[in-house]
Amino acid sequence: MVNLAHDLKPISYVKAHTTEIVKYVGDSKSPVVITQNGEAKAVIIDIESYQKTINAVNLAKLLSFGEKDIKSGNTITHENAKKIFERTLGEIHNEAN
Repeated sequence: MVNLAHDLKPISYVKAHTTEIVKYVGDSKSPVVITQNGEAKAVIIDIESYQKTINAVNLAKLLSFGEKDIKSGNTITHENAKKIFERTLGEIHNEAN
C-alpha cells in the first residue's frame, strides 16, 4: 500500500536517489509513485509484486473467457468433460507405449 507521505517522490528526487529507491522498494515491497510537475506519472514496484500483478491480470483474462463461454451457452456437462478427459488421457497413454 502506498504511504503518500513517504512513497510519493518527484522525478528529480528519483534521478538523484535511484539506488536508494530501488533498495527501499525491494526491501519494503511498497511501491513508489513518481510525480512530474506535481502529477503522478509512474510507479516503481518490486519484481515479486509486479509478477503477482501480471499473474492476477492473466488469471482475470482466463476467467473472462470462461464467463463469455457461459453467457453464450458454450458449455458441456461435468460428465461429458470427464469422458473427454479420460479419452484424451487414454490416447496420450497409448501414444507413450
